[in-house]
Amino acid sequence: MDVILLERVEKLGAMGDVVSVKSGYARNFLLPQQKALRATKANMARFEAEREFLEARNAEARDQAAEDGKSIDGKAYVIIRKAGETGQLYGSVSSRDIAEAMDGSVKRNMIKLENPIKALGVHEVEIKLHPEVSATVTINVARSEDEAERQAKGEDVIATQMEADKADAEESAAERAAIAAEMFDENHAPESLGDEAADDENEAPVHQEPKSEEE
Repeated sequence: MDVILLERVEKLGAMGDVVSVKSGYARNFLLPQQKALRATKANMARFEAEREFLEARNAEARDQAAEDGKSIDGKAYVIIRKAGETGQLYGSVSSRDIAEAMDGSVKRNMIKLENPIKALGVHEVEIKLHPEVSATVTINVARSEDEAERQAKGEDVIATQMEADKADAEESAAERAAIAAEMFDENHAPESLGDEAADDENEAPVHQEPKSEEE
């Protein structure tokens, strides 16, 4: 379907461009969102007649978006999720979750998230406030507020945990080795001199009384 763009649409064109798009995309998004008109002769004439008004409206919306963007650009939001030892989430963080974390200050369709977030960490996400205005926010996905604070300071909490687990394993292995060595020494230690003396005493010949002359 051929349509006339009423505003700049990413990857399609600028206001006034006539572009060819899939019918479903036009019917479900461009036309109901008033981002385009069907490219008919009547609509072409209508667009030219309203071009000045449309350009002024777009400029106003762009300026308002730029002003709104100042309040969120560079801001960080924390989302608490459960995750495994490797940092993989039990589930994911979607654009809906991000919109909720931002207290509804932006619409879900403004959040440009190519794929849901599936791992702990600090993630930068683009917010498209207007076709010509973007802001960037930080989404800090952690298992606890404490982890979120550490991640915000640049710490890789998963790497830290793995190092701690490795150190604990090495310490446990060293303790087990020390216990095993001690038991080995006890089982193979030579008998003491005291024990040998006791054995000699136990093996001494029994004293016999001398026989009488009658015998």
